[in-house]
Amino acid sequence: MKSATSLLRILIFIGLAVLIIEYTSEESLMETLNANPVLWAVLGMILLFAIAMEVILYTLRTLLFRGLSLDAQEKYLAAEADRQDKQFGWWKRTYKKLVGGRPMAEEHEIILDHNYDGIKELDNRLPPWWVYGFYATILFAVIYLARYHIFDGTDQAGEYLQEVAAAQLEIAEYKRNNKDLVDVSTVELLTDPADLSAGKAIFTELCVACHKADGGGGIGPNLTDNYWILGGGIKNVFNTIMEGGRDGKGMISWKSELNPGEVAQVSSYLLQFEGTIPAEPKAPEGEIWIDPDAPQTGTEEILLQVVDSTAASVIDNE
Repeated sequence: MKSATSLLRILIFIGLAVLIIEYTSEESLMETLNANPVLWAVLGMILLFAIAMEVILYTLRTLLFRGLSLDAQEKYLAAEADRQDKQFGWWKRTYKKLVGGRPMAEEHEIILDHNYDGIKELDNRLPPWWVYGFYATILFAVIYLARYHIFDGTDQAGEYLQEVAAAQLEIAEYKRNNKDLVDVSTVELLTDPADLSAGKAIFTELCVACHKADGGGGIGPNLTDNYWILGGGIKNVFNTIMEGGRDGKGMISWKSELNPGEVAQVSSYLLQFEGTIPAEPKAPEGEIWIDPDAPQTGTEEILLQVVDSTAASVIDNE
């Protein structure tokens, strides 16, 4: 087992075994091996079997070779050398061309006249592989210059923006396919009709009894006005549904009944009631809530001024 071919066959044998384990298991390779330690023993046995087969083959070749006459052995060695030259001759010749250099017998032709303490210097040419690589860098530089400085190719900033846009699309696709991974810090307002339809179904089943079908409020507060007890917006509403309202008199927590994806759906649906006119609206409860991240309109600015001035007057009176 002295040839690289034997080692290659062993690696291929083990690789096939690993691929079989990888593709027949639902988990990753390491998870499968760690969950089933007996597979390590199986791989070890396969490795020993492959090595044993190579040893047996090498032994048989050796025995057959020694059983030949001297002439037959010489012919076999000559044929084997010719075969290897045909298989690897091109690689050997290419390697020699790329490395360059002179044989030791010819070094006297390129030795320089000077020496330092008996150390002489050879006037070798640069290795062809280095020269070809240098020419390749020149060619690359010319192409780069033409593309980015003459023909206005996409620069680094443009490529960055393209990568960011592609990443945002991947993130959006990931969120669409993994809606249950959302939490209060990552939840966003859903606008897809399918999500809103699912949210409506949840609202109709669980929320109508307290908030009415049109969101006007009953036992629970009115969802159509700008007043919120625990804050409006998708994040606050999501957190209220997940964790519940005020202790002792607020809404119960629904996180044991609904998964985060369903809470995001019903939260997005009920926020659509804001600004609508219900049949029997309940009196406002809580405080006016304005999204601090949303661009403020003139009306919202006036409301903020009224709230600020009211608070200031209360402080002055105190």
